[in-house]
Amino acid sequence: MSSDFNKGLILTSLGSFWWGFIGVIYFELISFIGYTEVIVHRCLWTAVALIITTSLLSKWNSFFSTVNDKKNLFYLFISGFLIFSNWSVWIYAVATNRIIDASFGYFIMPIMSVLLGFIFFKEELNKKRIISIWLVIFSILYLIFFSIKAIPWVGILVAISWALYNLVRKKINVPTDIGLLIESLFILPIALIVFYFIIKNGNNYFDISNPPLMLLLTLAGPMTVIPLFLYVRGVELCGLGPTGMVFYITPTLQFLLGYFYYNEEFSLNKFVSFIIIWIAVFIYLKDLYEKN
Repeated sequence: MSSDFNKGLILTSLGSFWWGFIGVIYFELISFIGYTEVIVHRCLWTAVALIITTSLLSKWNSFFSTVNDKKNLFYLFISGFLIFSNWSVWIYAVATNRIIDASFGYFIMPIMSVLLGFIFFKEELNKKRIISIWLVIFSILYLIFFSIKAIPWVGILVAISWALYNLVRKKINVPTDIGLLIESLFILPIALIVFYFIIKNGNNYFDISNPPLMLLLTLAGPMTVIPLFLYVRGVELCGLGPTGMVFYITPTLQFLLGYFYYNEEFSLNKFVSFIIIWIAVFIYLKDLYEKN
């Protein structure tokens, strides 16, 4: 294997580890301020962090060429709404002790993306991928039939929003960080309006009287941007197939944290459903491995 390939795997693994472990610990740590304000800070400081990185990397020409294309702006407006939805649901999951449910979403998301790729881009489906898709559907139907209360709605929404986000982003050829900056700028006015009302009602934790907490909350930006850069650079160096396999570090760590560290409830019906999902993931990963 080449040094670039190995470096790509390392970077992707670090990004996936960050999302699955460091990100969960951080956002759970600050969840006491209320998930609405956490969402606001993630949107606000992600935009600030990306403005800084765009300046440091001298990528403003790429930014302006992107915003001058109406097609790009249209799709980025839609993807901005989708990533805002994904962030909101995921932070809600962390703040309300539904990390295991969120991990369910990230386990099924790549398989859901395969289905969407087939529907919208006529991408080829082989036998293994078809089986994986049907197993995902069966796992959800199993929960509906045996225990509708056990359905991980949060995870399903996480998977749908992220899979649709990836689908929309495939419609345009835009650098990942520049696209995320533009999406963040679309979201920013909403975040600022919500933040205004939080402050007006005296419910804000972000206050000059508590500088350490202010600093901690500003880290919501780097916590979003750093793993993104690590993962995307890893994809550039070693390709989508290998990084698609490495990505599963994220939901695995989320599941382990939710069950062993945060002691979240895990019913028998959910356990059975997860076993079905893990079988689907194993088949999908085997297919990815054989293609690489």
